Amino acid sequence: MTEKTLKTHAVRLVLGDQLNPAHSWFSSGDPGVLYVMMEVRQETDYVRHHAQKVIAIFAAMRAFAAALVEQGHRVHYVRIDQPESHLPMGEILDRIMLDTGASVLEYQEPDEFRLDELLKAHMVHAEASGNYAGRMVSSEHFYTGRHQAQSMFKPGVRWLMETFYRQMRKRHAVLLDAKLEPEGGQWNFDSENRKAWKGVPPEPADFRPLHDHSVLWQQILQAGVKTFGNPSAADFHWPVSRREALVQLETFVTGVLPYFGDFQDALSSKARRLFHSLLSFALNTKMLSPQEVVERVARAWREGHAPLPAAEGYIRQILGWREYVRGVYWATMPGYESHNFFDHQADLPDWFWTGKTRMACVSAAITQSLDMAHAHHIQRLMVIGNFALLAGLNPHALHQWYLGIYIDAFEWVELPNTVGMSQFADGGGLATKPYVSSAAYLDRMGDHCRDCRYDKRQKTGDSACPFNALYWEFYERHHRRLAHNPRIGMAYRQLEKMQPDVKDALMEKARALRADLNAL
Repeated sequence: MTEKTLKTHAVRLVLGDQLNPAHSWFSSGDPGVLYVMMEVRQETDYVRHHAQKVIAIFAAMRAFAAALVEQGHRVHYVRIDQPESHLPMGEILDRIMLDTGASVLEYQEPDEFRLDELLKAHMVHAEASGNYAGRMVSSEHFYTGRHQAQSMFKPGVRWLMETFYRQMRKRHAVLLDAKLEPEGGQWNFDSENRKAWKGVPPEPADFRPLHDHSVLWQQILQAGVKTFGNPSAADFHWPVSRREALVQLETFVTGVLPYFGDFQDALSSKARRLFHSLLSFALNTKMLSPQEVVERVARAWREGHAPLPAAEGYIRQILGWREYVRGVYWATMPGYESHNFFDHQADLPDWFWTGKTRMACVSAAITQSLDMAHAHHIQRLMVIGNFALLAGLNPHALHQWYLGIYIDAFEWVELPNTVGMSQFADGGGLATKPYVSSAAYLDRMGDHCRDCRYDKRQKTGDSACPFNALYWEFYERHHRRLAHNPRIGMAYRQLEKMQPDVKDALMEKARALRADLNAL
């Protein structure tokens, strides 16, 4: 029996990051609706992805499809080991529409500009040909619409995340007292969340589920998908269903959140997860909603199970930053991916794919990324991103690396964080200053310096930490672009006070480092 004999009147496309069982689509069973999900080379190949990212998305998609079938929905699923997977997504959709005779193709709004444009163009062509009609609906996930953040700022007024965040707190009544003022008397407790971790309390046991995806991994390999990083297929620790994601949320809130605030910016050679939730993959594939995460964290504070700085700090990441960068993405695409304010052109060093650099903090962050498909925000921003900006790496190449390596990296959230926040490649559209530092910050927040081949105290010479000379040369090299920035005036005042011979030695050291980044 073909799909056409089942009298399908509508086909609904579910993308790999739209695994939300609470979507209104699924509230009732309509036998005339066919859901379509696809594992396709078009999505595995547009950038090279970490093996665990491909495994996790496909495994979660399969679990979601199975849950839909169990609930009585009809699903057409294209697996990566089937011949169809090599076809463009539009061609697969055309075939399904022809086979079923459906008159309408519905899809939830994609979060990536690339897919949004692809599906819009496909719908225009299909409707112009008289084949079928297309209709896009909300994904019903975010607090804000695509362009709502843009509407919250008057024309000509600089966007600021803090302004956006406070408006969101008020609009959604999050952590407000009876007078609609911020709990604790202040909106932001970031200054209290910058402690280094000395080993106490101990890092909690890994609270993520354990899976064996060896069969799926073999299918991915046999299909010819090119990946990088450690697949960990037989020892896989990422949630692939809403049930598992909810358990992970609850475990984080009850046992880990109390320490998140203090140590959210900490670096350690002895702990990879520290007190981070590792919920971003579940959130970004929509197995969890941001609303339920924020509400659960807020409730933990109200019930006395977590301090206010920890709860506020975590909620700021979800209600504030996550929604804000999505607004930036949709306000600036297309073209944001091409920004290169400093005209940085250097290739990524080879050790971005091996972790084999003698800089201990960088090696640890990249090796962890290759092993886990994950690194926390300070590793991404102040270790890897910091080095990339100081060394003058091409921001588009770095964007593609970040997009591929991290399990939670989807372009709407990754691109503004990399090009804007990390690399300042948009010239200050997102961040108010470049996020760079010398070895002093890295040593203050972590413990890698003590066992590093390089000396954090030295600025020149063979044993000097590369971050030191690169830091000063970065500011000197970009004096024309940055000297007017009021947030970094101190750096230029210090440069002006340097003795000429000291300054010349720093510049010479940095230029030598940048000439052979693979040797670091």
